[in-house]
Amino acid sequence: MNKHRSDEEILNDIINNLNPHEAFKELIIKYQVPLYYHIRKIVIDHDNTDDALQNTFIKVWQAIYDFKQQSKLYTWLYRIATNEALTILRRNKKYSLFSNDQNSIELIARLESDPYFDGDAAELELQKAILSLPEKQRIVFNMRYYDEIPYETMSEILETSVGALKASYHHAVKKIEKILKTKLNLSSNE
Repeated sequence: MNKHRSDEEILNDIINNLNPHEAFKELIIKYQVPLYYHIRKIVIDHDNTDDALQNTFIKVWQAIYDFKQQSKLYTWLYRIATNEALTILRRNKKYSLFSNDQNSIELIARLESDPYFDGDAAELELQKAILSLPEKQRIVFNMRYYDEIPYETMSEILETSVGALKASYHHAVKKIEKILKTKLNLSSNE
């Protein structure tokens, strides 16, 4: 199995039944890590991330023969992964008695107690600031800041306009700056 094959080559093998199971396994190997971290930034919890990732690949396998190739395979995979992550978040909110602000507090508590989190104190503060953002701004910020996804690709993944994404990112950055400056001022006054 060649690890450097393009998405088009892998997709061609699947669609044309040229050893589709091996080609799909290659697709999973190629995308499981980036999709895991993309989902993880949305749902925070490791177990929920694993569930969303598994659901993503199940949905991809079920729909791959219907993939119209109007977007890149990468974009399609990220769209499905994002939707699966949001489904898990909404499912958890549905069973939560908390408001949106309290849900942010719950996500922050999960992050602080996460044994897999390996960032330093500054990264923890940044992550807490990100988690305090509204869901859409948080997703846009993570996709742009961490994954460096171009706005045009994000627009296809999130099915919204480039202008709306730029505005969301701008507002997210301003909110994060304000939160971190407030935190820094509180720390220096203590």
